[in-house]
Amino acid sequence: MSETVSPTLLPEGLRDVLPPDAAIEAALVERLAASFEANGYDRVSPPLVEFENTLLAGMGAATADRIFRMVDPVSQRTLGLRADVTAQIARIASTRLQTEQRPLRLMYAGQVMRVKGRQLRPERQFTQVGFELIGPDSVAADLEAIVIATEGLVSLGIAHITVDMALPPLVPAILATQKFEASHLDDLLLALDHKDVAEIRSLAGPLVDVLTALIEATGPIKNARERLAEIKLPSVAAVQLETLFTVADQVKDQSPDLSLTLDLVENRGLQYHTGVTFFLFAKGSRREIGRGGRYEIDHDEGRTEPATGATLFMDGLLSVSTKQELSVCVYIPFGTDRKTIVDLQAEGYRTKVSLSDGNDIFKEAGRLGCSHVLAEGSVQRVIKEGKAT
Repeated sequence: MSETVSPTLLPEGLRDVLPPDAAIEAALVERLAASFEANGYDRVSPPLVEFENTLLAGMGAATADRIFRMVDPVSQRTLGLRADVTAQIARIASTRLQTEQRPLRLMYAGQVMRVKGRQLRPERQFTQVGFELIGPDSVAADLEAIVIATEGLVSLGIAHITVDMALPPLVPAILATQKFEASHLDDLLLALDHKDVAEIRSLAGPLVDVLTALIEATGPIKNARERLAEIKLPSVAAVQLETLFTVADQVKDQSPDLSLTLDLVENRGLQYHTGVTFFLFAKGSRREIGRGGRYEIDHDEGRTEPATGATLFMDGLLSVSTKQELSVCVYIPFGTDRKTIVDLQAEGYRTKVSLSDGNDIFKEAGRLGCSHVLAEGSVQRVIKEGKAT
């Protein structure tokens, strides 16, 4: 028996974006794209659906539990609906653009779809806008990723930006110096994810001082540096941490208004990252508005290529960006010649043309949401009384 569902009811995590939000979001996307393009990033547009095996190849494997799957009626192969765009950019860079000169700078904007949302991001469909810097493995590249991402946010009128830096390889490099049973290691990693100091003390053994210091270093970069100077890290971990601090110093030099914080045990959602990563926050938002960091792209014959980049989430940005006013809407009386209408549009007006004669143009303008009318050869403002000013 089929279930009757209201036409206004949508699946959990999905929503209609209505006027004016749809237009505002589109304008924000293009402003971000313009900011990235000004920095030399070329736009690409991968498909929404790919074959499952290519979508989940390499770094894409981290999204395996987030993608919708379906059977292609043409090829009879399993398809996947993308849950993230970065893996698709990696595929493009390693195949169709593999012979292009490096560094390769690519940007994108598109919808993603996920099987389920999260507590802080219940939406399952939203727009990602981002860029990837492919080829260099350097502090300069890490710096560019953070600076370009935050400058894009500033171009939207977003102030009070916080960059929360992380280093996913650090904890594994420290844990590798000791031998833990698999189940014990899983429990320790879970305790680190939850920042459960009591549980960490009971599980960490000889690493207890180092791991608790990492927890205590969470917060402003300056405080973290002072706390971590008191402990001795394995050489590999020490080099990784020094790279992060070098990047942080250069970010602060170039963008002194940014707030920089540190979370050295954060690893959730960063499974494929291999170096300095970051989360972006803004005053007025309870959740991240973007993230990025270093990773590796798989090529043929086992070769890898370094890359870094950032992804910004439009659902989060809508609530904290400065809303750009939509163009003034002008109500056009029936029978107005097309050249006049086109000329008004060229001046930046939006127009709504009457489809019948004999209407009170001032009342019709108000009814249709137009703040102005074309009357007596000029654009005039509509006021509540139904007359023009």
